[in-house]
Parts: sequence; C-alpha cells; structure tokens
Amino acid sequence: QVQLVESGGGLVQAGGSLRLSCAASGRTFRTYTMGWIRQAPGKEREIVAGIRWNGSTYYADFVKGRFTISRDNAESTVYLYLQMNNLKPEDTAVYYCAATTVWGTAPSDFRSWGQGTQVTVSS
Repeated sequence: QVQLVESGGGLVQAGGSLRLSCAASGRTFRTYTMGWIRQAPGKEREIVAGIRWNGSTYYADFVKGRFTISRDNAESTVYLYLQMNNLKPEDTAVYYCAATTVWGTAPSDFRSWGQGTQVTVSS
C-alpha cells in the first residue's frame, strides 16, 4: 500500500519558520525523485523543491535561500523534509509531498501524492 503522509504544517507569522515532514512507504521510494509541491487558493500547483535519490536538489526561484529540502532513505520508508525559514504571506498554501521516477520538473511528472498539509503565514 503506497502511502505518503505529510505533517508539520500550521499557522506562523511572517518571518517565522516551519519544518514539514513526509513519510513515504509502499514502494522503493529511495530510488525516486521526491518533491514538495504547493497549491495556493485559486492558483495552479507549483514545484517548491525536489531532491533526487542521490541527494541532488533543485528549488523554485521564489524559495531559494529560504527553504531547504532533505531526505532520509531508510530501508522501507523514505522521510522527506522541508525546512522553511523567513516565511512570507505569499507562501500560504497546501503543501504536498510527491514522488516520481523521472527528474520531476513539473507537478504533472509526479505520480504519487500525499494528502497535503496547510501552511498559513500571517502578515
């Protein structure tokens, strides 16, 4: 059974920090590219950051220098993290953990998704 379960969202003031976590199991996710994708109300989904199986990372321009993605490839479960610092009101969105067997340059590349966790940043 494939499961991606996010946690760590919440309400924070602008300038604050949050750390999102995701536990992915049910497939050999340690060989997958994992990513964080967000969707704000009335907007399309957009990639925030991605990390390949070997640890190489990429970030959207709007989070560079503020967010850090990381992963822990355990035997049966991959743990994915997103450390978010200096949060801004425009970061408010539902954040999804997702996985793909390809590089993952667009949300449509990702085939396995979590249920999402809400991040709200107040001004």
